[in-house]
Amino acid sequence: MTLEETKDTPVPADDYLKRRALRQGSAGWLLLTGLGVGYVVSGDFAGWNIGLAEGGFGGLAIATVLMGVMYACLVYALAELSAILPAAGGGYGFARRALGTWGGFLTGTAILIEYILAPAAISIFIGDYVESLGLFGLESGWPVYLACFVVFLGIHLWGVGEALRFSLIVTAIAVAALLIFAVGAFTEFRADGLNDIPADPNAFGANSWLPYGLLGIWAAVPFGMWFFLGVEGVPLAAEEAKDPVRSMPRALSLSMMVLVLLAALTFFAATGVRGSAAIQDAGNPLVVALQGDGDPTALSRFVNYAGLAGLVASFFSLIYAGSRQLFALSRAGYLPRFLSLTSRRKSPYLGLLIPGALGFALAASTGNGARMLNIAVFGATISYALMALSHIVLRRREPDLPRPYRTPGGVVTSSVAFVLALAALVATFLVDKDAAFMALGVYAVALAYFAFYSRHRLVASAPEEEFAALAAAEAELERN
Repeated sequence: MTLEETKDTPVPADDYLKRRALRQGSAGWLLLTGLGVGYVVSGDFAGWNIGLAEGGFGGLAIATVLMGVMYACLVYALAELSAILPAAGGGYGFARRALGTWGGFLTGTAILIEYILAPAAISIFIGDYVESLGLFGLESGWPVYLACFVVFLGIHLWGVGEALRFSLIVTAIAVAALLIFAVGAFTEFRADGLNDIPADPNAFGANSWLPYGLLGIWAAVPFGMWFFLGVEGVPLAAEEAKDPVRSMPRALSLSMMVLVLLAALTFFAATGVRGSAAIQDAGNPLVVALQGDGDPTALSRFVNYAGLAGLVASFFSLIYAGSRQLFALSRAGYLPRFLSLTSRRKSPYLGLLIPGALGFALAASTGNGARMLNIAVFGATISYALMALSHIVLRRREPDLPRPYRTPGGVVTSSVAFVLALAALVATFLVDKDAAFMALGVYAVALAYFAFYSRHRLVASAPEEEFAALAAAEAELERN
C-alpha cells in the first residue's frame, strides 16, 4: 500500500481517495445532455441581444456563426479527450496530460473563473426577473440571491442524481418555452425588422446589415458566445456518468445540436418579430419582442416565467460544474486538499459551499451581473484555447494513444477552435477592458499561489496525476 502525503501525517493513498469519492454511475447520456443544455439555456433568454448594439443584426449573426463553429469544433475535440481520460477534472485533466502541471493549472483556473463568476451573475438576473414578475412582492437584492444559493446548493448536497434530474426538468421547461416562443413570434415575422438599426457613417464597412462596420463583428463575438457558453462543462461529470467513454461523446454532440437549433430559432424569431433596434438593449428581449410597448399577452407572460426557469437551469448547472472543477483541482493538490472532501452522499460539500459563499458575496456586494459575466467570458476563452491546444498536442505527441472516440477532422478541427478562441479572447477587451484586467488580476494571484506553494504538493494518486505519470513511464520505456 502506498502512502499519500497530507498536511498533517501520511495516510494510505486509497483512504485519501476514498474520502474524496463521487457517486459513480449516476448519470446516463440523457441527464448529461440535459446538463449540457442547462449550462447554456439562460443565454437564449437574455444577454445575446446586447450584441445587436455592438454589431447590428449582420455583425451579431456572423459572430454567432463563428462562435458556433468554435464551440462545435471544441466539443468534438473534448469528446475525444473525455473518452481518453474520463475524470472529474474535465478540461484541466486534458491539459494536465498534454501541457504538464502548469498547463493543467492554467486551464483549471480559467475554468474556475468562469464557473464561479457566472452563477453569481445569474443570481442577480434571477432577482431582476423575480422583481419584474412581482413574485411574492420581492425586490431584487441580497435576500433573493441568498435564497437561490441556499435552495439550489441544498439540492446539490442531497445528491448528484437528484440534482441532475432536477436540472433536466427545469431545462426541459425552458427549452419548450423557447420553441413555443419561436412558433408565436414567427407568425408575425418581418424581414425588414432585422436590419433596422441605422448605419454609423463613421464605421469602416458600415451598411444596413453591418451598421457598425466590420469591427462590429468582432465586438459582437462575446455575445455570440452566449448561445453556447458552458456546454464545454459536460466532461466534468465524467466520474459520475454511466459508461463515460460512450456517453460523454454522445451527450456533447447532442447538446451542441440542440443549442445550435435553439440559437437559430431564438435569434431570428426575436429580431424578426419586433426589429433589432427594439430589443438591442432589453433586459428581457423575448418578452419585449412579443409585446413591445403594449400590454402583456398570455404568450409574453408565459415566456417571462419561462425565462426565470431558464436562468434557474443555468444557475443550477453551473454550480455543479464549478464544484466539480474545484473538487478535481483540490483532490490533485493544486488547491487546498480539504476542498475535495465528500459527504456520505458523495457530494463535494466544501466544493459546493465555499464557491457558493463567494458567489453570493460577489452578487450581494456588487449587483453588477454584466461585469461578472464579462469576467467569466474572459476566463472561458482562455480555457478554450488551452483545451483545443491540448487536443492538438496529444494527437501529435501520442498518435498511438487508444482513442475510443476520434474527433472528426482531427487536429484541423481543434486548430479551428484554437484560432477562434484566441480571437474571442482579444474581443473581450473591446467589450469590457476593466473586466478583462480584473480576470487577469485573479489569474495572477492564483498563479503565484501555484508557483510558490501548491506545485510542490501535488497528489500522485489523483486520477489526472496517475494518468500523466503512466504516460511519462511509457515514454521512458520507449526511449530505452
